[in-house]
Amino acid sequence: MAKAKKNTSTGSVVAPIVETTETSASVVAGNGTKSKAPLKNAKAVEVAEAREAVPANRKAPKPAAKATQASNAAKEAAPAASNKPKPAKAGLKTAKSDKKAQLLDSHVAYEGPLFRVLRDHLIEPGGRESHRDVIRHNGSVVILAVDPGKSKKDPWIVIERQYRHAAGQFLWELPAGKMDAGEKPLDGAKRELAEETGYKAKKWSPLVEYFASPGFLGESMKVFLAEGLIAGDATPEEDENIDFRLVKLSELLEMVDKGKIIDGKTLTTVLLYARQLGLKRKK
Repeated sequence: MAKAKKNTSTGSVVAPIVETTETSASVVAGNGTKSKAPLKNAKAVEVAEAREAVPANRKAPKPAAKATQASNAAKEAAPAASNKPKPAKAGLKTAKSDKKAQLLDSHVAYEGPLFRVLRDHLIEPGGRESHRDVIRHNGSVVILAVDPGKSKKDPWIVIERQYRHAAGQFLWELPAGKMDAGEKPLDGAKRELAEETGYKAKKWSPLVEYFASPGFLGESMKVFLAEGLIAGDATPEEDENIDFRLVKLSELLEMVDKGKIIDGKTLTTVLLYARQLGLKRKK
């Protein structure tokens, strides 16, 4: 490339010096005559000589890839990171060595018409000795009574409104109740739905079972899906003052979002059922 040099003494610009790759020079030919032939510059000569030095059957080594160099540099900069143990993959299977608590002693601290309280002396699975108060219950059933109407994706759901003294307020809930001693869960579900709402169902299927508060309450709640509803007369117990109605599933989900449904069994069941149907909640 042509470069212009400035004369520092006069301030004038000197004409650029042009560098060329070829120049003319006199060479002596084999017959003794002189002829002009192009000469390569020094840099080109060095490249040519380097190529001739490499054997024809051998390729010149390629430079290391930048990505490899960066990776090696990162490993050298933080060698401790590569030595850290990898976290175990998450899984839901329990180990075969898991053991339950060893019960040393148990006695009834209280017994009423609905449940009894046991004072248990035990050794925890971790080896710690402790005392725990546990509420024992026959178990409860929950009924998701569904009428598809015109839309299977947004069916009608039977819900109830009743006063709950422990919560100190009226709650919207799904039909539910305790099982009698020795009663089968499905029989209890059919009985509770008929008593509280008058409805019977042509098709019954289990939906889910869960523990509402396993820290101190031994009650499990078995949820059944009731389909093909047939209306009838309700026969609630003397202490039950129940108001029930049918509500669209989409409206029920909206009640959940607005905080109007705060009953645990209803939240668990409705949200699970909506997920199975693929129905999305409004944001």
